[in-house]
Amino acid sequence: MTETPPAPQRSGNAPSPVSPATGSRGVSRRRLLGTTGTAAAVGLVAGAGATYAAGRASASDTSVDAGSSGSASTAPSLDAAIDFHGEHQAGIVTPAQDRLHFVALDVVTKDRSELEALLKTWTRAAERMAAGAEAAPGGLVGGGPFAAPEDTGEAYGLPASGLTITIGFGASLFDGRFGLAGRKPAALENLPAFVGDQLEANRSGGDLCIQACANDPQVAVHAVRNLVRLGFGVVSVRWSQLGFGRTSSTSTAQATPRNMFGFKDGTNNLKLEDPAGLAEHVWVAKTDDKASAAWMAGGSYLVARRIRMHIEIWDRTSLQEQEDIIGRDKKVGAPLGQAQEFDELDFAKKGPDGAPAIPEVAHVRLAHSSSLGGVQILRRGYNFTDGTDGVGHLDAGLFFLAFMRNPGKQFVPMQRALASKDGLNEYIEHNGSAVFACPPGTAPGQFWGQSLFTT
Repeated sequence: MTETPPAPQRSGNAPSPVSPATGSRGVSRRRLLGTTGTAAAVGLVAGAGATYAAGRASASDTSVDAGSSGSASTAPSLDAAIDFHGEHQAGIVTPAQDRLHFVALDVVTKDRSELEALLKTWTRAAERMAAGAEAAPGGLVGGGPFAAPEDTGEAYGLPASGLTITIGFGASLFDGRFGLAGRKPAALENLPAFVGDQLEANRSGGDLCIQACANDPQVAVHAVRNLVRLGFGVVSVRWSQLGFGRTSSTSTAQATPRNMFGFKDGTNNLKLEDPAGLAEHVWVAKTDDKASAAWMAGGSYLVARRIRMHIEIWDRTSLQEQEDIIGRDKKVGAPLGQAQEFDELDFAKKGPDGAPAIPEVAHVRLAHSSSLGGVQILRRGYNFTDGTDGVGHLDAGLFFLAFMRNPGKQFVPMQRALASKDGLNEYIEHNGSAVFACPPGTAPGQFWGQSLFTT
């Protein structure tokens, strides 16, 4: 078997991809299937739940439990497998990986049983891929030479790469087609129009979403591709987005990354190591909604916004103006008037000219919880570059992803404040938008959204 080389490590990023516990890399699809690639080689992982767990035993030393709120303070190996099951879905508070493939889908069937069957199939496939296996037990040779393979194959031989797959349900799924109208959570509403929005229909909405995050882009793309393939005839792709370079840290073990404007992004983000903050601002409680939506307890709401950045204009803007717009030093990330990145923001402090050191229209001032009645969200966005716009400008920016307990009470007031005064508005435009209800995590043998369909 050809050994897969470790993922490269950038200065200040996650720890070495070699597991500190074992000195080895995470389990790969080839190792799980065996070098012959035959169906017999996957006998231990042919099923789901307890049967499948036996096939994952060889990866136990390098797997990471990130499906619950967690309290680990070290980032996992870049190649390690992330536990699929848990109280909450993985991919929310999991230490943010470096790559993203996000897809929104429309359900094209009118048969509720087909939709439910697909969610079961997807869950089993996602569980396998998160552990480093193929999407189905047959893998590359399932069905024989005269049938399509049961896995597309582009991730064959690659390690799990920290893959997490997170699912969400859009408001349109509850329109009555599947008898779910009475189960729609009150908090699951499309966002209102904001000043400056230039939303495009082909970048917005969706009945379902799949968020695949990994430290290898091929692993993330493989996950989405295979789930979409399994959904043929039941779902169709509405829009999708690739992301590179996380723009937030979701663990204290991670360094703060930079966005396409070159500034550190998400310094004050909620973190995995703050279970009380997550319970208050991210996880849905049983008491949050009417009884019909109790299925969302332990889940979270996802807001997705595609924010194009006008790179060329920004790059001709002076450093002083850039820092005044953001409210932080560009090199270190310190709040203006302070010395270090994690110094407290002092909005009362004056500069040499007597004006506030952090301007009134600075992004960090307007988005800070103290300006929003204590509102906080868990950011999990990614940079993107999608070629050019046809007139010589980069189509690049931030694919903003954030998880929260109630979008109407958290994201809406935040975005209204930003849309009305934020100095960044001159340099950005929001052209895609969606909201999804991400159900709680699963136990072995359960499927995504099971409580929505069965209780």
